[in-house]
Amino acid sequence: MRVVTDLDKCCGTGQCVMAAPEVFDQNDEDGTVVVLQEFPGRDQHAAVRTAARNCPTEAITVLDS
Repeated sequence: MRVVTDLDKCCGTGQCVMAAPEVFDQNDEDGTVVVLQEFPGRDQHAAVRTAARNCPTEAITVLDS
């Protein structure tokens, strides 16, 4: 799995951080998403999918490898 984000779409709600705090964080300046693990471990896959599903602007894309 690979995590890709679109900062132009991100509105900084933090839903991703709440769903997968080991994979996502927020920029201190504007609250936009920061990816901590572009290739998260298998143990994080469900949380990352939840984060992508919960993103109100669809700024997170999950690519399966």
